[in-house]
Amino acid sequence: MEEVMSLEGPVLKVNGELLVLIPLEAGGLELIDCSRGISEVQGESLKIVIPEWLAGMLRIEEGDLICVSNTDGKFHTVPSNPRPVH
Repeated sequence: MEEVMSLEGPVLKVNGELLVLIPLEAGGLELIDCSRGISEVQGESLKIVIPEWLAGMLRIEEGDLICVSNTDGKFHTVPSNPRPVH
């Protein structure tokens, strides 16, 4: 049974893209397998770009905190403090 890795971090906006950078030392290594195809190792971090459609569904913006995990061997992301629906 795999150990679940769960981390919280801010959403950044770089070159017009929303993304989260997870330091490899802080758990990014454990998230590589479950995030293949949506992530890339960039220097000392795992970079995960958040597509606009997903940011809209999750109601997340630059500066928001999100939680990422590898629950059930799959990559999951949820806002830490979800915005209310208007």
